[in-house]
Amino acid sequence: MAQLRIALAQTDPVVGDLAANADKLVEWTRRAADRGAHLVVFTEMFLTGYPVEDLVLRSSFVEASITAVGALARRLADEGLGEIPVVVGYVDRADLAPRVGQPKGSPLDAAALLHRGQVVTKTAKHHLPNYGVFDEYRYFVRGDRLPIFRLHGVDVAIAVCEDLWQEGGPVAVVAEAGAGLLVVPNASPYEKEKDDVRLALVSRRAQEAGCALAYVNQVGGQDELVFDGDSIIVSASGELVSRAAQFTEELLITDLELPEARFGGLGTFQVDAGDGTVITVERMELSAFPVEPYAPETPSVAPHLDDSAEVYSALVLAVRDYVAKNGFESVILGLSGGIDSALTATIASDAIGPDRVHAVLMPSRYSSEHSLEDAWELVRRQGINAQVVAIADIVDGFEKEIELSGLAAENLQARVRGMILMGLSNQHGHLVLTTGNKSELATGYSTLYGDSAGGFAPIKDVLKTQVWKLSRWRNAQAGISGAFLHGFTAPPIPENSIEKEPSAELRPDQRDTDSLPEYDVLDRLLDDYVEKDMGSAELIAVGHDPALVARVIRLVDLAEYKRRQYPPGPKITPKNFGRDRRLPITNRWRETTA
Repeated sequence: MAQLRIALAQTDPVVGDLAANADKLVEWTRRAADRGAHLVVFTEMFLTGYPVEDLVLRSSFVEASITAVGALARRLADEGLGEIPVVVGYVDRADLAPRVGQPKGSPLDAAALLHRGQVVTKTAKHHLPNYGVFDEYRYFVRGDRLPIFRLHGVDVAIAVCEDLWQEGGPVAVVAEAGAGLLVVPNASPYEKEKDDVRLALVSRRAQEAGCALAYVNQVGGQDELVFDGDSIIVSASGELVSRAAQFTEELLITDLELPEARFGGLGTFQVDAGDGTVITVERMELSAFPVEPYAPETPSVAPHLDDSAEVYSALVLAVRDYVAKNGFESVILGLSGGIDSALTATIASDAIGPDRVHAVLMPSRYSSEHSLEDAWELVRRQGINAQVVAIADIVDGFEKEIELSGLAAENLQARVRGMILMGLSNQHGHLVLTTGNKSELATGYSTLYGDSAGGFAPIKDVLKTQVWKLSRWRNAQAGISGAFLHGFTAPPIPENSIEKEPSAELRPDQRDTDSLPEYDVLDRLLDDYVEKDMGSAELIAVGHDPALVARVIRLVDLAEYKRRQYPPGPKITPKNFGRDRRLPITNRWRETTA
């Protein structure tokens, strides 16, 4: 057996910022070298950030990526780090003649091995996902090479992300060709409860490949996607060896005892990948002999977060990175005293600090006294910035010039509030956070250019019942400081905001239940219709009331045009409104209950 100390760099790159990402790689490689690591593995497309979407269709961007990875190899050597091999993801280009149906320029979702100032070898993702949030057939062509490099007597193979999730391909080839370790750079987005699926998958693939497996995953927010890290190393038998924490950058150092290389031959040969393709294996040698035996460090296994902590951490990280990566110094939101705006304000305070959060209290003629009191109580508990802009006279001014009644008059109040927030955003440079939840967004219970006006929607993918659950969970953490908790000494959300019956307060004595079913009933139905794509017959078959099914389906289907105009917000479910669920606005298909 031979020893290897591996460093998995669970990092948060910025899409398109090749220079900053390169600086981070050098910094983290130096940290790994200081810890005595023999190999450093960065995440999928770390150098360019992920996902880069249509940037890969620009030849200038692809050329910059290719140039940057070569320059990075030389820089590592110049800075005394050339002896430590580094695996890093980037965008490359395949040597293919252009053809119809192929992405422009034949980009590759690639990974390079950097050593002694050179790009020693490179590979590219073989399985291209084209489901959920992924459109990789649009952007990339398939890779067909599997590098296996000998490092201190151990054969190490490289595969990329989706190559673990599909049968056949690189994992099957590793099993055929033999290796002591498979390293896999990833950019695997967060979804609720995905960690359990991920560990089981990594364990199974290690057993199939017949070798230890090191899975390093990106962390951070990128528009609607959140990456949770959760990097994992398992043994050849699938047993968990080490695990990084979720939602935070971490250099996971792990000592492994691995079998010495069994194959003497170097060079290239082809292997049937078991998926209808052939992969070329490329064997090379960096160092033939094992390192001298040393005392290994105790591997780190991070405790796992419970469901509420996991979701809340994802939302906080999404807001933090969206604000920071887009250059905002502060955020602003309307604070009504209700639960949705209370949770949104709390997420923002935890993400960027209460001193950078600005709340506007905008009472109308229908606002209850307790709503204003609840809003001020949250301001007091959290120490955020707040001001009152009463809208009654502004609404009156509109109504003197244009006659509106019923729903149109109600919506006018919401639009005045949206106009005030956008005006203050323009004046002071704040990012406007919208406060609508997924239940409202699903059923169209929102006002275009009113409560939907803004730049980012932190709870867009959170059903109303989960809004309450997260609020109670966050209050229970009062006094605790952590990576995603500000450490408020008192519960940050007023209890009355959680316990009172929800209302938009746009007409006298209004309640959400005037227009919607009870949320626990509604959310179960929405989960089945939106998340699971059940039709009306299936919904009734699993126990939903037929009349309610017809009513809710109609609400959801008619609100598609509103959702298209809603700001981006973090995805935490398997099917969010935006990148996941894409339905035509102009659409005459209707589910029937008959």
